[in-house]
Amino acid sequence: MDNSPTSQLDGNIDLSKLSDKDKQELQQFIVNESQKARIQQSVHSLTDICWRKCVTGTIRSGKLEKNEETCAQNCVDRFLDANFTVIKHLDRMRTQS
Repeated sequence: MDNSPTSQLDGNIDLSKLSDKDKQELQQFIVNESQKARIQQSVHSLTDICWRKCVTGTIRSGKLEKNEETCAQNCVDRFLDANFTVIKHLDRMRTQS
């Protein structure tokens, strides 16, 4: 059996052998990576929604038409406004509990 570090990472890791500090760091790492994944998904959704809504023609000069650019900016602004509103509401609900 190969006991190299690479082969040990390929299998299941026995988390019970980790120190409390290592477990805490691992948990924080997982939380951070989950947050990054959610942000990336939001950016992907935002891009898809705003692109479908605003880019109606073909891009000839490597730039959006002025009306498409304005639409995309407004779309992004509304998306961010909506997300901030939801976050504030959830935060208020959390603090009231």
